[in-house]
Amino acid sequence: MLTCVGVGDVCNKGKNLVVAVSAEGWFHLFDLTSPTSKHPDASGHHELAAAEEQKPVFKQHIPANTKVMLINDIDGDGKCELVVGYTDRVVRAFRWEDLSENSDHISGQLLLLKKWLLEGQVDSLSVNPGPDGSPEMMVSQPGCGYAILLCTWDSEQQATTEGRDNSVPSSEAPIRDVILHQTSGRIHNKNVSTHLIGSIGRGCSSENSGSGLFALCTLDGTLKLMEGADKLLWSVQVDHQLFALEKLDVTGNGHEEVIACAWDGQTYIIDHNRTVARFQADENVSAFCAGLYACKGGSNSPCLVYVSFNQKIYIYWDVQLERMESTNLLKILDCDPEFEDLLQQLGVERSNVSAVKDLIHKTLYFPEKQQQSSPSQCQDPAGTDSSAHYTVIQDPL
Repeated sequence: MLTCVGVGDVCNKGKNLVVAVSAEGWFHLFDLTSPTSKHPDASGHHELAAAEEQKPVFKQHIPANTKVMLINDIDGDGKCELVVGYTDRVVRAFRWEDLSENSDHISGQLLLLKKWLLEGQVDSLSVNPGPDGSPEMMVSQPGCGYAILLCTWDSEQQATTEGRDNSVPSSEAPIRDVILHQTSGRIHNKNVSTHLIGSIGRGCSSENSGSGLFALCTLDGTLKLMEGADKLLWSVQVDHQLFALEKLDVTGNGHEEVIACAWDGQTYIIDHNRTVARFQADENVSAFCAGLYACKGGSNSPCLVYVSFNQKIYIYWDVQLERMESTNLLKILDCDPEFEDLLQQLGVERSNVSAVKDLIHKTLYFPEKQQQSSPSQCQDPAGTDSSAHYTVIQDPL
C-alpha cells in the first residue's frame, strides 16, 4: 500500500521524478519523461500512451511504516534531500548518492543522513526560512505545536573523523537535535492532530528579510499564521475539522494565501491580513491539495483538488480572485479615470461623497424615473436641478 507520493529532483539531476513509497518501506522512482516511454507531440509535450504501464526505474527498501514525505533542500547546500516521517514518531533524512556519471541514467542509492525521534505524531513536514535566511526543517506536533529538526550531519561526520584520529572513544550521549515549540500559552488538546506549511510567499516587499511565514491548523478548528517562533500574526477559530493545509496565490499579487480544508469540504482561503473567503465543496473530502497545475491552455493556473469518499476527484482550475479584502463600488469607480470625466460632465464634484453616492444610487435603482424626467429639467443649467444629472449617466455606467 502506497502511503507517500511526491514529485521532485530527488536525484539532483535537474529533472523531476515521481517518488512513491509504500508502508512496507519500498522506495520507487518513476521517470515519466523517459524518451523510451513517451511520445512527444508537435508542441514538444510528452503524452502517455493509453494502455502504457509505467514501471519504476529504481527500487530500494528503506525502513517501513512511512507516513509523510518531503523532497526539498533542508540543509542549504543547494541539493534536495528526501525526508520521511514515520508512524512511530521518527523522522529520517536521506540523500541520493549517484553511482553513474550519465545524467540521464538513474543509478545510485539512498543514504541515511540522520534520524530524529519526536515526542508526538508527525503529520506534516515542511521547510521555512530561519532568522538568518537559511532553511529550517519543521515538523508538526500535536496540540498546535511544531519542532525544528537540526541538520547536523556535517558536524557529526567531522566529529567522528576527529574522534578516529584521536583514537579516544566519546562518552557523551547523542544530541537529540529537536527543538520543540508551542505556538501559544493556551493549553491545547495534546492529542489533536496538527498540520503546518512553511515558506509562504509574501511578494517582493522589503519585509522579506528574517524569518519566513508559516501556518498551522488543527483538527479542532484552529488556524494560525506565524513569522518565526515567537511572532503570531493572526489566529482564527472555525467550527470545522481541518485536516489539510496548503498555500496558493489566488490573487496574483505574489502573496500566497493560506488554504485549509475540512472533512465536510468547507475550504477557507485566508490572506496575510486575516481576510477570509470560504468555499464549500460538493461532497465530503478524504484528501485535498492546492497548487499551480496545467489543466487547460498548456499553462499552470491556481487549482484546488478534492478527492471525495465516493472515489471521485474534483479539480477546480484557474481559481483566481480579484482581491481578498472587502471593497465597494465607489472605491472601484475612483480607480477609473473615465468616472471622473463623467462626473465633470454632469457637474458633480468628486469630493462631494454624498452627491456621488446619491447619483450612483439613483442611476442603479431608479433608471426608469430618470428616463421619465421632463425635457425642461434636462435643459436647466448644471446645479439648478440635480435630477437632470441622472438621465445622462445611466448609459456610461
